[in-house]
Amino acid sequence: MVATIGDLHGERDVRNLECQISRFEKVRNGYVDKFGSVPSYMFSSPGRTELCGNHTDHNGGKVLAAAVNPDMVAAVGKGEEFYVKLFSDVYNEVISVNLSNLGRVEEEKETSAGIIRGILKGFVDHGYRIGGFSAYVSSAIPIGSGLSTSASFEMLICEILNQIYNDGKIPPKELAIIGKYAENEYFGKPCGLMDQLTIAEGGIVYIDFKNEENPEVRKLNYNFLEKGYALLVVDTGHSHADLTNEYASIPMEMERVARLFGENKLRNVTDFEVLEKVGLVRTKAGDRALLRSLHFFDENERVDKIVEAIEKNDFEAYLDIVKRSGDSSFKYLQNCFSVSNPYVQSISLALYLTEKFIDEERVLGACRVHGGGFAGTIQAYIPANEVSRYIGIIEKVFGNERVISVQLREIGTTQVDL
Repeated sequence: MVATIGDLHGERDVRNLECQISRFEKVRNGYVDKFGSVPSYMFSSPGRTELCGNHTDHNGGKVLAAAVNPDMVAAVGKGEEFYVKLFSDVYNEVISVNLSNLGRVEEEKETSAGIIRGILKGFVDHGYRIGGFSAYVSSAIPIGSGLSTSASFEMLICEILNQIYNDGKIPPKELAIIGKYAENEYFGKPCGLMDQLTIAEGGIVYIDFKNEENPEVRKLNYNFLEKGYALLVVDTGHSHADLTNEYASIPMEMERVARLFGENKLRNVTDFEVLEKVGLVRTKAGDRALLRSLHFFDENERVDKIVEAIEKNDFEAYLDIVKRSGDSSFKYLQNCFSVSNPYVQSISLALYLTEKFIDEERVLGACRVHGGGFAGTIQAYIPANEVSRYIGIIEKVFGNERVISVQLREIGTTQVDL
């Protein structure tokens, strides 16, 4: 599929459409300046927001997530046959990866070069073709916003290789699996598959990871703006870049509980089994692992209920489930601040301010931790006519431009026709 900028950003808002066209042209001109030729392709890869299913995907759980309009754009041309050369306007440097060496490079852990090399290896291992290209990349996804910059970048690289060297025939699900492989094995972060799959598919996506190699994917249709609500992401300003061990502890602890019952993933265990042997679990795995596992079971049920609320067009029930998901994440999953640095609790503060605003204004609304947690962002549903006042309160505490209004995007990572 080749999309237009209007398909991605809407035809009705003329001013925004003109800004987006100008942005794409700037990226194309940047490619000319950096690589000395005219690019042959343009690509766009969206961000993503998790709507329900916090930290369940890595243990075979269920999630509801959505692609959102802040995106990553690339101008691309075929370059040297054995090299991928990529310039990012964020880091202001050219990354060069030699296709003749696709093994892991220790110095490339937690770098874009590591992700690129891992994706190339993943393509080869899956029997797909690879080749060299040059790319100029520009991102409108704020770093640290929880909108999944890394997965957006992974799907961007995957779609470039898909279109240029594989005739666009690789399904989104397989591209997502390759992106996850690169992030796990080459970047060194133990993520699940939710981010990559949502970005590759686009729209609101229900995903059941019981069979991780072939997850069930179903697209839903819902529009919060039609309900008179804005979907906001609040960046609390505290980086989560050094919190890999905190993230890794969640799947590890859930899997520790699963192994007590002879399984590798919690999805193959029931809450009844765990509660029947609660003493054993507390002794062998610890209370936190137990609580995180109980969150997993309940969160799976909440995903089913929130999908039902969407299908019944029951927005009040939808918001109630969002709130319950956030409460469970705080109390049982325990990913709203880092135990290694308990003096910084910006997510907790943002949640307090948002809940206080909703209560004092006597409006229907909800908030929850957004994404991986421990630092970074929260998600809030605020009536559209109250957004400016809400932003004013948040900015007094966290600084200017910390509230990001996101709109859902129906199209996943795609080639773009200018």
